[in-house]
Amino acid sequence: MTATLASLIASHPSDAPALGAPEREWLGFGGLRQLAHEVRATLAEAGIARGDRVAIVLPNGPEMAAAFVTIAQAATTAPLNPAYRRDEFDFYLDDLGAKAIVLAEGAEGPAAEAAAARGLAVLRLAAEGPAGRFRLRAETKAGPPAFGAEAEAEDIALILHTSGTTSRPKIVPLLHANLAASARNIGAALALAPGDRCLNVMPLFHIHGLVAAVTASLAAGGSVWCAPGFDALRFFGWLHAAKPTWYTAVPTMHQAILARSARNAETVRAAGLRLIRSSSASLPPQVMVALAETFACPVIESYGMTEATHQMCSNPLPPRAQKPGSVGVAAGPEVRIAHEAEDRLTPGATGEVVISGPNVTPGYEANPEANRKSFFEAEGRRWFRTGDQGAFDAEGYLGLTGRLKEIINRGGEKVSPLEVDAVLMDHPAVAQVVTFALPHPKLGEEVAAAVVLREGAEASEADIREFARTRLAEFKTPRRVVILAEIPKGATGKLMRIGLAAKLGLGEG
Repeated sequence: MTATLASLIASHPSDAPALGAPEREWLGFGGLRQLAHEVRATLAEAGIARGDRVAIVLPNGPEMAAAFVTIAQAATTAPLNPAYRRDEFDFYLDDLGAKAIVLAEGAEGPAAEAAAARGLAVLRLAAEGPAGRFRLRAETKAGPPAFGAEAEAEDIALILHTSGTTSRPKIVPLLHANLAASARNIGAALALAPGDRCLNVMPLFHIHGLVAAVTASLAAGGSVWCAPGFDALRFFGWLHAAKPTWYTAVPTMHQAILARSARNAETVRAAGLRLIRSSSASLPPQVMVALAETFACPVIESYGMTEATHQMCSNPLPPRAQKPGSVGVAAGPEVRIAHEAEDRLTPGATGEVVISGPNVTPGYEANPEANRKSFFEAEGRRWFRTGDQGAFDAEGYLGLTGRLKEIINRGGEKVSPLEVDAVLMDHPAVAQVVTFALPHPKLGEEVAAAVVLREGAEASEADIREFARTRLAEFKTPRRVVILAEIPKGATGKLMRIGLAAKLGLGEG
């Protein structure tokens, strides 16, 4: 079985819908394949060949999805967040070794300035016709015309950076073979078929949207209706217009949707979703239950990360159980537990989650130290350390206790922030919570929590601490509760946990 992006979309009927968007006609698979040929020719004429790196800086929508799918068949894609500042574009374009950049026709600003300063070839993209259909022209070229060969399975299709919250971001190269394996894993976990349609609200510079929403859907012969980003006010209108069978999002998006579901009850009843998927951060058990009750469909929490080309575990579809608080069963790669310091597997214990399989990156680029720390050999396989702590239950469902670097060490006693989150979410006034480490002069770290209250609800810091004290051991009870209008989020909508104390201006307790 060939394993490239081109092979994933090669056999679907030409007139079957592939990409859609608000108030746009559908682009069929035949049109998407034709676009890929045109893009390869344009890139070659601009001096860009297989293996060359092309940064893509476009707003969310069908053209961004199509640009990724088509450019990756002829070169290496590097999608970047359009909201980056100039210094961020300077860093990423240098670090990636980009040869060209794709910008919207007429778009100026930090990305264009950074590209010009580096002498990159600039490719201008203009939407035309059905959703996702675009015209690409070379404003400047990378060199003389190149030979436009189609990418192969072991070529790098996609380059992304790790978040770099506490250290320099690491470059994660993902092969066509990685993408194909992950798309098939997600398709199998969700039983995706040609009749399925995903409503995508995830940013398409992130692995979640690129692989779970776009690539997995297209690989299954299904369609993707591309929203221009996430907007809780517009979501229900999109739900009505797109008529999807499923959508995938991060927990904060699901919570925003739930908060507006009562006033959109008719749309919710008519939606007829087959499933809802959540990934990229732990879904509070209370939110999983509320989503399932509101939309009358299973909520599939999945566990993914960039280095795994997204999915590692997933809650199964009915008739098997979807367990609130669990990220599900292994869903593609081999998933095991390893000792946190020694290179050995530790079945039955709580420890570091490790994975092995064809969806796993071959390794960080130009970073032998990170590779030495992150990969090890055991039982005849190469294992990647996820940095997450967890354990399997008797039925093979994985429960996470948190990122190892997020576990709070309170004077030698370890506290799982996810456990505290789950307890505080049971408070009737609490809408969102993030438990985090607060520096302490004697204990090293103390437990703190940032909380957003439900609309119209009232609760004091003392109320919430007393609620926690009745349900948690004393050392796990937050010593500080900060009530906020909004908890800081990253670019993909994930609540920030690492460095939150400093961001909120909270010093040593």
